[in-house]
Amino acid sequence: MNILGISGSLRAASFNTALLHAAQELAPAGMSITIHRLHDLPLFNQDVEEQGDPESVVVLKQAIDQADGVLLACPEYNGGITGVLKNAIDWVSRPGRDRKTAALAGKLVCIAGASPGITGTVRAQDQLRLILRRAGAQTEPQGEVLVFQAHTKIVDGQLTDERTRDALARHLQGYATRLAALRG
Repeated sequence: MNILGISGSLRAASFNTALLHAAQELAPAGMSITIHRLHDLPLFNQDVEEQGDPESVVVLKQAIDQADGVLLACPEYNGGITGVLKNAIDWVSRPGRDRKTAALAGKLVCIAGASPGITGTVRAQDQLRLILRRAGAQTEPQGEVLVFQAHTKIVDGQLTDERTRDALARHLQGYATRLAALRG
C-alpha cells in the first residue's frame, strides 16, 4: 500500500512535516509513505495551465496517480488551510490539458494536522474536507488527528508524545483498513 504524504507547510521546522515523518515510522505493516514536497509548485494560473502543466505539477499529479492514497498533514493558519496546500489542491483537482481526469478524482485522502494552538487544526481540517469533496476526492471517514500545542509534542522534528503517537498509529491503521476494503 503506497501512500503519498503531503505537508501543507513549507517551513523547515514544520510540525506537519514532522507529523508525516512520524507517520512513516508508525505506518502499519504493508503501508509505505513517501513524502512529496510542494516547495517548487507555482501559483495556480489557468493561463499557464492552458499552455500545459509545469513540470512540478506534472510530477505531483503522477505521484498522486501512482499512490493508493494520500495523507495530508494540514496546518492551520488564521483559522483555515494554508495557501500552499490550497494551491496544490487547485492544481491537482483539474485534469489539465493532457489528462482525462483530475489526479484527486476518487482518491481516498486521510487528514492529520498539528498546530501550536489549543484546538489543533480542527477548523483547517473541516475546510480541507469541503475543498477535497469539491475536488472529487474522498475523505477518510474516521476521526481526526488534531495535534494541539504541537510545540510540546514535537521536539527537534520528532513526535515525542506517546498518546499522540498512539493516536496517529490508530488513525493510519484505520486508513489502511478502509483502503483495503475499497480495493476489495
